[in-house]
Amino acid sequence: MFSERVERLTSSLIRELLALTQQPEVISFAGGLPAAEAMPALNLAELPAAMRQYGPTEGEPELRERIAEHVSGLGVRCQPEQVLITSGSQQGLDLAAKLFIDKGTPVALEAPSYLAAIQGFRLFGARFLELPLTAQGIDPEELRRLIARDRPALLYLIPTFQNPSGVCYSEAVRAEVAQIVEESEVPLLEDDPYRELVYQPADRVPLCARLEHGHWMMMGTFSKTGIPGLRIGYVVASESLFPYLVRLKQCTDLHSNRIGQWWNARFLGSPEYPAHLERLRAFYRERRDAMAEGLERHFRDLAEWNVPGGGLFFWVRLKHNCDAHALLAKALERKVAFMPGEAFYANPTPWSGCMRLNFSHAGAERIERGLAILAEVIREQLAARSRVTSVEM
Repeated sequence: MFSERVERLTSSLIRELLALTQQPEVISFAGGLPAAEAMPALNLAELPAAMRQYGPTEGEPELRERIAEHVSGLGVRCQPEQVLITSGSQQGLDLAAKLFIDKGTPVALEAPSYLAAIQGFRLFGARFLELPLTAQGIDPEELRRLIARDRPALLYLIPTFQNPSGVCYSEAVRAEVAQIVEESEVPLLEDDPYRELVYQPADRVPLCARLEHGHWMMMGTFSKTGIPGLRIGYVVASESLFPYLVRLKQCTDLHSNRIGQWWNARFLGSPEYPAHLERLRAFYRERRDAMAEGLERHFRDLAEWNVPGGGLFFWVRLKHNCDAHALLAKALERKVAFMPGEAFYANPTPWSGCMRLNFSHAGAERIERGLAILAEVIREQLAARSRVTSVEM
């Protein structure tokens, strides 16, 4: 009855947890939800009546111009005619998948990588080629070998405050990866949703800024710095790819939310926007530091982690083999949620030994309480496993 693609359709654990974790008594480290109190006010009092009508597929001209100006300031060669407004950055992933992926198409990406990208690429039949992450980013030589061996049709990377790991590529890795992309002409999809959430100095020059030719796309979103419910994102693309993305979007939804585009264009062009970003960084830096301190108190003997220089997540590597899904079930019984690390691998292993913890959605007191509970749950599982082992012996 259904297309063969439906056999590859998977659910997202994050989305399944969302309804549960929105209950006020649940302390959620699971999703990447921005804090409601950090969002700007939504004022539509001056909304033009014309915004009620259908609009252009590419997006509202004013917003495209502002995005092109912003992206050009990062060093990316971009004109407004290369900006496509999308329904969140998730639509950018969907359009890229439709453009490049058929059943069995090789796609290279980081390990771990963004869960929703894996989900979307898998739907179209991608064959995943994973590039392990280090604290500096992927290994450029491993990328070079992978391209020579498998010639991926698409390279998907999140070099700035990567989700889920929080890794920010070093300047040296960025330069070498960009050179390899340019030499190989493998199409690059650079996902850049966390750029503005920076809490300490870091190299954030986009990979696309280093490319003079080739096929490339750079995705951004206003869901982390603005109002996620408006669902406004964008793709900036090379001239070789842009027309295809526009036609694919025409087939998908005609155009994105015009009211959200109007609001975002006004907000980006206002004097309030730079001040809002500074307040946002200070707000999330405080929550990041609260989680770092809580992890040091409760997880020192249980796990290892790096304090991220930006973004919304800690990537916690457990020192002992624990069943992450059993941990999640027990944690949920005690009203604490997190994301098991296995979900972020395209080719999952039975045990990754990792968990992703979000720090943006809970205040300092709830972060402290939630980490204390989560550490207790881990210790209880370790103790139970130790007792079983003793009995077996």
